Amino acid sequence: MPDDTSLRALLRNAKSIAILGAKDTPGQPVDRVGRYLLEQGYAIWPVHPVRRAVWGLTAFPHLAALPGPADIIDVFRAPRYCPEHAREILALPWRPQCFWMQAGIASPEARELLEAAGARVVENACLMVEHARLLRGTAEQQA
Repeated sequence: MPDDTSLRALLRNAKSIAILGAKDTPGQPVDRVGRYLLEQGYAIWPVHPVRRAVWGLTAFPHLAALPGPADIIDVFRAPRYCPEHAREILALPWRPQCFWMQAGIASPEARELLEAAGARVVENACLMVEHARLLRGTAEQQA
């Protein structure tokens, strides 16, 4: 995982986050994380092959359908799907700043594919937890 300094910079500079496997089912981790990221002011693009809307936002069936480049791809999919998502990213005309696999999700194959193309990869870490740890405490200390 990248060090705290680079993660803090990533989270500060990112404007848009595509959430793969987005669902607004109450009690699910993806719902809590998605709502948290919305509250933090990020532009959120839910990605789900079937759902038409998540959190009141238009859902996109795949990454190529997004309205523009996403700074972070936040992955809520089983590890076995991550290599295919990595290939999907490599076929796009743009690259995210980071491919972030949530807590409990790791894929050496996806990591190798993306890192070989110069992409930053985070595995087995919750974006919400890391954001709160790295940025919320900082903002409170500066106030």
